[in-house]
Amino acid sequence: GDYKSIRESANIARSFPFSSAKKRMSTLVRTEVAGRLYTKGASEIIVDICSQYIGDDMVVRPMDDAKKGEMLAHITSMASQGLRTIAIAYRDVTNVEECVAADDAPEVELTCVGIVGIKDPLRKEVPGAVLTCQKAGIKVRMVTGDNVLTAKSIAKECGILTTGSAVEGPDFRKMSPEAQKELLKDLQVMARCSPQDKLILVRRLKEMGEVVAVTGDGTNDAPA
Repeated sequence: GDYKSIRESANIARSFPFSSAKKRMSTLVRTEVAGRLYTKGASEIIVDICSQYIGDDMVVRPMDDAKKGEMLAHITSMASQGLRTIAIAYRDVTNVEECVAADDAPEVELTCVGIVGIKDPLRKEVPGAVLTCQKAGIKVRMVTGDNVLTAKSIAKECGILTTGSAVEGPDFRKMSPEAQKELLKDLQVMARCSPQDKLILVRRLKEMGEVVAVTGDGTNDAPA
């Protein structure tokens, strides 16, 4: 269908921008009855806050552990192929004005609509650029908000992940500074990380006497 006309016809009450900490964003739309909150973001995180799902027959059913496990298995399968997975969900809101005035979107007890896998192909010059850096003695590391399986697949494809290790931001930030420094000796990929994780990574490397350069295209890269 024509998604542009559907989008333009929507009566948007408020948008909650993407949060690199929460890994999701939401839009509150006014409906004839009240309102509906649409949420999209990192698939395993969205699935975890869903209490219902829409089946193949378009019937809404309660989300049980078996269905959640099935969805996570699909996410793992797609992420292992280097696909970025995004889950789409919604919930109906009775008090729209209260939601508009709230600090955060009521992203709880959502209904999962589906999960999509998006291929973001590497630019052809990336593997060569990585190799040039490595030949010059520069250790290239990938620091990303992506799922760890997606990150590892892409990092292998461009030559960043070879014999080193990968870690997720939440696990990294739980470590002591000493443990972080030990891990950094062979760390090549950090996934599902927050802007703060990137900043800590840079600080630890500098404390180890390393010269660090950071490149990135988002505001979440700015602190590092």
